Amino acid sequence: MNALELHGLEKHYPDFALGPIDLELPGGTVCGLIGENGAGKSTTIKLILDMIDREAGTVKLFGQEEITPLAKADIGVVMGGEGIPTCLTAPQVGKVMAGIYPNWDAAAYADWCRRFDLPENKKYGDYSTGMKMKQCLAVALSHHPKLLLLDEATSGLDPVVRELVKKLLVDFVAENGASVMIASHNLRELEDVCDHVGLLHRGGALCEDDLDRLKLGITRVQFALADPADFETVRAGLNLLKCSQQGKLFEMTVRGTETETLALVQRLHPLFCETLPITLEELFISEMGVAGYDINKVI
Repeated sequence: MNALELHGLEKHYPDFALGPIDLELPGGTVCGLIGENGAGKSTTIKLILDMIDREAGTVKLFGQEEITPLAKADIGVVMGGEGIPTCLTAPQVGKVMAGIYPNWDAAAYADWCRRFDLPENKKYGDYSTGMKMKQCLAVALSHHPKLLLLDEATSGLDPVVRELVKKLLVDFVAENGASVMIASHNLRELEDVCDHVGLLHRGGALCEDDLDRLKLGITRVQFALADPADFETVRAGLNLLKCSQQGKLFEMTVRGTETETLALVQRLHPLFCETLPITLEELFISEMGVAGYDINKVI
């Protein structure tokens, strides 16, 4: 069963329109909701949580269209450090949440506070941005949610804690069969944690699918030529998304199969040639081009 389904979701403001958005998040999946600042990621999450009214479309949580209090109790949320009273310390936050979530796990919360090095006597309002994020994550992970919704959840975290959070999310999914949606503008940050992605741009959905399927038909290759000028003889036959050159060394990303791309490169008798993994940034660039956007004006 899908943890989340969005069909034809729309929200309109005087200066911004979101949608229609279609997205399905299978159980046991980490989904990256990716787009630049202002693409509509936070608006999408607020619509999922019924925090704002939608103009059109449906939201299904765990197969149900009605967003009940019980369904909300199965969702862990981190939204930019919002939602926790500034006057509370970490232990006080735990006591408040125990009265809100029926599945609250005090022992798990204490463990997360320890792992995130949260002070016991400092008020939430005096926390740094990174500490606020860690406090919110501790809450979100301590009531055994079936779905985690994280909006820029690693913002403000130092690199060590950021890697810890990414690992714990992967472990959380593997151990509990839960699902995670991470909204972020930082494509590289989600590179090694997502297996499903939804790409947003200016309120519209460019695509949404399993990451491996989206990468089909895009090839990234690195090669060296004895005479770099020879590259011009095949350039016209390549649907280039990105290309860089340093002396004899070329690296390019093209729209086309690996077999087709390597066949063209081999015509140049390269000194060496190897394929490289497709990055999320390159996937985003590819889909932007398909949608007809001028990449140079966006990225």
